[in-house]
Amino acid sequence: MKLVFCGTPRFAVSTLEALRAAGHEIALVVTQPDRPVGRTQELAAPPVKQAALTAGLPVTQPEKIRNNAEFRAQLEAIAPDAIIVVAYGRIIPPWMLALPRYGCVNLHASLLPKYRGAAPIQCAVAEGEAVTGNTTMLLEEGLDTGPILLQQEIAIAPEQTAADLFDVLAECGAPLVVETLAGLAYGSIQPKPQDHARATLAPILEREQGRMDFSARTATELVNRWRGFQPWPGAFTALNGKKLIMHRLAVAAHSEAAAEPGMLAIDGQRLLVACAKGTWLELLEVQLEGKKRMHAAEFLRGMQLRSGARLG
Repeated sequence: MKLVFCGTPRFAVSTLEALRAAGHEIALVVTQPDRPVGRTQELAAPPVKQAALTAGLPVTQPEKIRNNAEFRAQLEAIAPDAIIVVAYGRIIPPWMLALPRYGCVNLHASLLPKYRGAAPIQCAVAEGEAVTGNTTMLLEEGLDTGPILLQQEIAIAPEQTAADLFDVLAECGAPLVVETLAGLAYGSIQPKPQDHARATLAPILEREQGRMDFSARTATELVNRWRGFQPWPGAFTALNGKKLIMHRLAVAAHSEAAAEPGMLAIDGQRLLVACAKGTWLELLEVQLEGKKRMHAAEFLRGMQLRSGARLG
């Protein structure tokens, strides 16, 4: 097929490479503009742009696409058989949805209709799911509401973080898109409407979601949220008015009478915190605001903390 590929982050690169390897013609790669990154705020090209240029593919980076007459004329001149959309980061306008004969095919990193939105991988892990997956679907004007084409299930290991799962889902999703295009070409795939009553949302993450609420959540729930919110917004609380980042933690077996959520317990070189429903977390690696990242034992040597101190 003659394709237009729309994608931006590293997650989308595997699919772009798989489509080329399968013999499809990538007539144009559409990605977001270069953005300033890091402390220096130097402009950096998105991973998809870097991969496309390395492969010698034409690239365009429109700031806006809905009412962009030049961009529309460019796509209409190409007349693609399909437009592939993988983590592009822009809402596809109606004129673009109607352009290709096989439609706009999207790879979404969840088992739709669960976890529609911008953060499906993070939310699946944060909610303690044991299984997630990829879905290919035909885009329509609603947010991830289009008909399902193919799905694949992927297990989430108990220790796996969202950062770990990104790479797994990207690698597994790439051949799923290739298989989807073959099925559309040969008529062996029939689009299946989603059950909208079962839909859940995975909106854009906000920094405050990384704040640990020891009163409202059990230790297991907090560990799952830490796993889901890697690398951002992470997990943090406050100690003596300063931000305390939790880099590694685990559910702990500990019993202490009348321990209120957020209360610290020091057991030798172990640093524990009480959570909801009588559960406990062990903080394995932490970083106090203005300090370096430390193992709990090193942190305790320098802090002179006592059991009964409070977090939050």
